[in-house]
Amino acid sequence: MQKITPFLWFDDNAEEAAQYYLGIFPNSKILKVVRYTEAGPGPAGKVLTVNFELDGREFTALNGGPQFKFSEAISFVVSCETQAEIDRLWGALAVDGKEGQCGWVRDKYGLWWQLVPRILPELLGGGDRARAARAMQAMMKMSKLDIAALRDA
Repeated sequence: MQKITPFLWFDDNAEEAAQYYLGIFPNSKILKVVRYTEAGPGPAGKVLTVNFELDGREFTALNGGPQFKFSEAISFVVSCETQAEIDRLWGALAVDGKEGQCGWVRDKYGLWWQLVPRILPELLGGGDRARAARAMQAMMKMSKLDIAALRDA
């Protein structure tokens, strides 16, 4: 068990969201589902929390009600090796969601993801400041990040 676990507040679709994410990320599984009892506050038998892993990283999702929504203030960075990986994840996460700028995408549950090529820090922070500036300028014009275009910049 990891020491710090992201805790995600959903309205009433935590289990549905967890299953959705399991279909997108490899090495993922449901660890435990806890249901409300007769003690409430939700209806007995309804899902309270879902503990799950995405690519080996543990998360907890709560059916907490409509009081709180996700925003860009919290997002998950996914370090991608290839353009094919970025394309696959982008295609899955953007369905019924929203494409953002610079590799950001909001999924249909409102959670924000940053799909980032593993090489990006090198391109943006390498010793060649002019090259880094060109890569930054190129990135700022992109929605889904394009590794080849970033390298070419």
